[in-house]
Amino acid sequence: MEQPAVVVLFGGRSSEHSISSATAGGVLRAINRDRYRVIPVGITRDGVFVLEDDAPGKFALDATKLPEVVDNGTRIMWPEGGSDRTLRVRRADGRVEELGSVDVVLPILHGLHGEDGTVQGFFDTLAIPYAGGGVLDSALCMDKHFMKIVLQASGVRVSPWVTVTRARWAADPEGVRADASSLGEPVFVKPARAGSSVGVSKVHDPSELDAALEAAFAEDDKVLIESAIIGREIEVAVLEGRGDGATRASLPGEIVLTTREFYDFEGKYLGGDGAEVVCPADLADDDVRAIQELGIQAFEAVGGRGLARVDFFLAEDGLYVNELNTMPGFTPISMFPKCWLASGMTYPELISELVDTALERAA
Repeated sequence: MEQPAVVVLFGGRSSEHSISSATAGGVLRAINRDRYRVIPVGITRDGVFVLEDDAPGKFALDATKLPEVVDNGTRIMWPEGGSDRTLRVRRADGRVEELGSVDVVLPILHGLHGEDGTVQGFFDTLAIPYAGGGVLDSALCMDKHFMKIVLQASGVRVSPWVTVTRARWAADPEGVRADASSLGEPVFVKPARAGSSVGVSKVHDPSELDAALEAAFAEDDKVLIESAIIGREIEVAVLEGRGDGATRASLPGEIVLTTREFYDFEGKYLGGDGAEVVCPADLADDDVRAIQELGIQAFEAVGGRGLARVDFFLAEDGLYVNELNTMPGFTPISMFPKCWLASGMTYPELISELVDTALERAA
């Protein structure tokens, strides 16, 4: 049987460009080359689609120099639609080459213009199968404001919050400060549509609020202020069911903080001290079952497809869902693959699971 052609798509225009590139480096190293024909396609920070060298080491996660997609002069020419799935590349000298028919795209994209439903809608229009979330769940989970509304309406507890637009902050700063004060102390301030803890601050008292809002508004014109839930930070990995099978949840993991205030960008990706990813988490059996069940409930509440990582706070009064991530970090040090490894699935098997689920859905 001919190998299915898998386009591994990464980079992108968001502030998480380098994390997407590092994630793709891990996927390119681990994907089963005996089963799939791999075509690496990068998106530069300016939104240019280029054909990348199939050299996984090029995109290794290095805290001293994060990887990125640079413009190498090539241009990817996507299929024209209809029944055509032929991928082409225009080389820097103008030559056009056919790369063969695309069977599935694996979009390893984080943040805006990739994890928010835009790329998913593009491939839906071209009738090209792709792995991971669809338009609706991607868009919902990218926007933390609407994600919380949907989860709350489905009976899933979330931390109390207020949403602030840049326009309101400019017109009514005292009203915003009053709303923030009603949430208690401390609070978290975060962009509504960003990930990897970019632009997130922990605010201990009112004197820190203005700077935190400015940092968040640098990423987005809509910002959330959330009550800080005191409890353990627990995460569970979720996969869509295959065929008629049910949605599956992994063993939960835990973010253990020692000297770090919260699990910020440095702690996640730059090897900063004070935060450790532990999987499986040390939990009672009843807690494990409750976390898995609530993770599946949250995934299904947003119309989840493909995969998600569901983040919780386990507080004295029970579980709160913090957020869902429809394309979680996939680097070897990331929680999503670690949770499935702890549950008995290898890294290459996990990648195959995503690709095969997309191929089955298309069939």
